[in-house]
Formats: sequence, structure tokens, C-alpha cells
Amino acid sequence: MNILQQQIEEKGYLVADGATGTNLFAMGLTSGDAPELWNADEPEKIRALYRSFIDAGSDIILTNSFGGNRYRLKLHDAQSRVHELNSLAASIALQEASKESRKVIVAGSMGPTGELIQPLGALSIEDCEDAFFEQATALVEGGADVLWIETMSAQNELEAAIRGAERTGHPVVATMSLDTNGNTMMGISPRDLVRICNQQNLAAFGTNCGVGASEVVASIVSSSQENPRAPLIAKANCGIPEFVDGEIRYNGTPELMADYAVMVRNAGAQIIGGCCGTTPAHIISMRSALDSTPTSSAPTLEMIEQTLGPVTPGAKSCLHGEVSVAQNQAQAKSTRRRRRSKA
Repeated sequence: MNILQQQIEEKGYLVADGATGTNLFAMGLTSGDAPELWNADEPEKIRALYRSFIDAGSDIILTNSFGGNRYRLKLHDAQSRVHELNSLAASIALQEASKESRKVIVAGSMGPTGELIQPLGALSIEDCEDAFFEQATALVEGGADVLWIETMSAQNELEAAIRGAERTGHPVVATMSLDTNGNTMMGISPRDLVRICNQQNLAAFGTNCGVGASEVVASIVSSSQENPRAPLIAKANCGIPEFVDGEIRYNGTPELMADYAVMVRNAGAQIIGGCCGTTPAHIISMRSALDSTPTSSAPTLEMIEQTLGPVTPGAKSCLHGEVSVAQNQAQAKSTRRRRRSKA
């Protein structure tokens, strides 16, 4: 039994953390800069980020390494620093987690390469897997308890990342971003996600990011209907992004995220956190709501929309069956433009 399963068995559910990028921007990170460089350049700010989520009640903290693979770091001429930056991300997190009397799990965050894999692009599946193995090795050496693959869109990249991470012998979890009419940008539905991940030896899997809490809850309801073989993860964005005074802000309040947390647990998620826009204040509210509210039946579509906001037609369809590829393609172009970076 891996560490995630042990903790879930003991506690029933685990609270993950919130956004990395959003909170680092609040600390002074400039848009376009690589957050991973701060592991070396601003370690005390990274330490403060981890500490803020631990103090808010998170059982799992993700390392500041989302873009820590060689292809993403190459954009900043830092492709030779994969080991340094990832091991620092994990070691700083482990230092903070080790201060607690309770177990706080350090999850080594691994995001997409940003490249297209052959035949759509130039990256071979072998080089893709090796890049994830390189990153995973550094995260493990830095002290990560589990390897956390996140925000994936394509099945081939997801599977390459899993293979690369599994080569370390560490537990692996994976999440995809269902951000295009209830599916990933590459057409993977919540039901597809379960079928794909049920074939893997994952410690947990699910969805993160996306277009809001209501969509994530709907996707977890749909995923739960497919008999997942591992605990489900839900890590929703904090409401919907809005452009205010020249900045992107998320409109989700702590109260909305508390409602989301309880609702998504009722839907079947056992690991619950927030993604873009989610601050420690939101996690405090989520933790309190989860700890004080008994689990009940799964929410209906009407309940989801009344409490959290509208659900796209594709996500509604996935609650009862497969959404068509045509529906996915209708929104794919706009999604590609806004998904180049993760807040």
C-alpha cells in the first residue's frame, strides 16, 4: 500500500494545496518568467508558499516544478538545470513538511512538455519519456513522496509521463485538464480518462485546472460511474478567470470553493484541492467545510449548476454518455491559445 492509500484509509479523504503560479505572482513573479528558477533564486519565497498551504490544512503540497522538464526549461535557457531545480523544489518542500507532527505528503509536480509528439510534432515518444524520467529522478532525489503528473491533454504524452515516472519506482498519480467542452483539448472525456488510467498502475488519478469548479464536479460524477480502480483527484480552478485592471483574477470566493469541496467529495473524489487562483484562504475554507460536513449522495446536475455555476453542454453529455468529437473540435482552437501556460 502506497503513502496516498495509507493516508486515505486513515482519514477518508485528503486535502491538496492550491495554485502555485497565482500565489507566486502575488509574491512578485513576473509573467513570462519561469517559476522553477525561484527554487534557486528565491528559496525563501518558495518555502513561504509551501508553508502557507501546510498551515491552511493541506495534506498534500505540490512542488514548484510544473514546468521543470527540459523542454519547458529550454524556453529560459535552463535545460541543463533540470536536476538542480527539481531537486531543490522537492527538498524545500520536504523540509517544511518534516516540521509537522502530522504527515504532509510531498508531491513532485510534472506538467506537459509543451511539445507535440510524433507524428503531429517533432518529439519522439522515447525522448518524451526520457524527459519525464529525468525530471522524476530529480524530484525523488530531492525527497518527493509521490510523483504528480498534471494538466495533461493527450493520451500519448500522459502515458509517456507515467512510464518515465514509474521508472523511479515511486508511486505515480496523474491528472488531465478537461477544459474543452467537458473534455481535454485532445478529445479525452472523463470516461476515457478512467478507462486509460485503469490500465495503469496509478496511486490516484483525476482532473485539475479546467474552466471552473462546476465542470470538475461534473467530471468526477462522470468518472465515478466508470468504476475507477484508484482514488479520484479533483483540483479545480478557483472560479472563472476575469481580466481586471490589467491582471487575470479568479472570481471564486472561499465560500464557493468550500461548496465545491464538499460537492466533489460527495461525487466521489478522495483527494481534493484547488488549481489556478486558489489561495491558502480558499484551502482553509475548503478544509473547514470538509471536516464539518458529513458525506452524502452524489450531486445532480441541477445541484451543481445552482451552487457552482453553469456546466458546458459537453460536460453535461459526459454525465450520461460520450460527447462527440465534433463538439470537442468546435472549441479546440480557442483552448490552445489560452492553455500555453498554467496560472
